[in-house]
Amino acid sequence: MLNPVSAPAPHAPLLSVQGLGVTYETGAQGFWGRPKSFDALQDISFDLKAGETLGLVGESGSGKTTTGRAVLRRIKTSAGKIVFKGNDITRTDGEALRKLRRNMQLVFQDPYSSLNPRMRVIDIVAEPLLVHGLIRHVDEARDRITELLRVVGLPADAHDRFPHAFSGGQRQRIGIARALALQPEFIVADEPVSALDVSVRAQVVNLMQDLQKELGLGYLFIAHDLSVVRHISHRVAILYAGRMVEIADRDDLYDHPIHPYTEALLSAVPVPDPRTQRQRKRIVYGGEVPDLVNPPPGCRFSTRCPLVTDQCRKDAPKLSERSPRHLVACWNR
Repeated sequence: MLNPVSAPAPHAPLLSVQGLGVTYETGAQGFWGRPKSFDALQDISFDLKAGETLGLVGESGSGKTTTGRAVLRRIKTSAGKIVFKGNDITRTDGEALRKLRRNMQLVFQDPYSSLNPRMRVIDIVAEPLLVHGLIRHVDEARDRITELLRVVGLPADAHDRFPHAFSGGQRQRIGIARALALQPEFIVADEPVSALDVSVRAQVVNLMQDLQKELGLGYLFIAHDLSVVRHISHRVAILYAGRMVEIADRDDLYDHPIHPYTEALLSAVPVPDPRTQRQRKRIVYGGEVPDLVNPPPGCRFSTRCPLVTDQCRKDAPKLSERSPRHLVACWNR
């Protein structure tokens, strides 16, 4: 039987990210040119409690995946602090980082490419246990893997089959079982249902919610589908061009968006009532998405924002609280 994770100290977040930054280098320009650097992420901050899901939303290139990988310490950070269960892990390395990664796992976006087609399911799920030296042979974990497969809704006879024998939704369940093998406390789910048919997305999302209730897992759920994010998340954060522009409790953000970019995103989400849907006005902003290698000074949304002022073009706004637990980075809202 899988054991619930141990909770951090009362009222303490499971994960706290403070002012996180990530800088990438581009290729050199010309033969004598020097590599240029650009900030893929700037000043990203949020807390996540045990048993809570933070939905991370933004268009392609906004920095969602970079945030997830930086938090897991899979890429180098250039600024800020990552605190996990009260411990600063920003500079953790070596064997300490290996042990830390048992508690922090990743569910990949594409179940078709993230599973080795030459490995049996039992070998795929057992691989993290072998890598971390918790078992010496797959057979030592056969009973545990049988339990994991049962938990994610796959038959025990899946052991000796290969990934090609399963549907996309079933493959993603295998990926979730692999992530659970080390009994982590925190999982980054990077677009876990975007490659799946609509008919099976709800099944995978419901599975993740059931596992969270049973095991007390904390999720960073990365997605661009705002309907899915609303279904699974407790809080939602909006990224734009590498910066967080709004973060709030789910219902507060969906019912009372404040940042102009959040308003535009939510205006595209369909609602079940046809009459309400017909009456809604889709918000579409013109302008150009900023080049992250040569971003404009000030607010990165200033090139598209209808509320832009001279201050927006000069100074980047910080997240500030507009109502309890609802933070926005905007000079004019």
